[in-house]
Amino acid sequence: MRAPALTTDPLVGRHGLKQRVDELTGAARTGQGGALVLEGEAGIVKSALLEYARNAAPGFRVVRTSGSEFEQELPYSALHQLCVPMLKHLDELPDRHRDALRVAFGLAEGTPDPFLIGLAALGLVTAAARERP
Repeated sequence: MRAPALTTDPLVGRHGLKQRVDELTGAARTGQGGALVLEGEAGIVKSALLEYARNAAPGFRVVRTSGSEFEQELPYSALHQLCVPMLKHLDELPDRHRDALRVAFGLAEGTPDPFLIGLAALGLVTAAARERP
């Protein structure tokens, strides 16, 4: 009798999470939105599930960001990382939104307005999604 093979797949037994990711990517293909919040301590397969999601979304634009300790004092650094691949769409935004992102990213002088920055980031993602979901 052979011993069962050992697996190094961190998502073994996580069928429900994988199914939720598959549902979300399927819905996105039909133009529907959705979200899945992943939170928790290190080692609970968040990164593996995000990689699974990336692989489950061929043809989609995938953007990521990761925090680092030295950036914690830099406001909007994670948002900047997230938006860099889409900045070619900045000119498609209304002037106020474009200016808000430029201020947030240190490209222009001014006082950041978190509400406008949020709207501008959403507008930027929407503009980029027209090119590739």
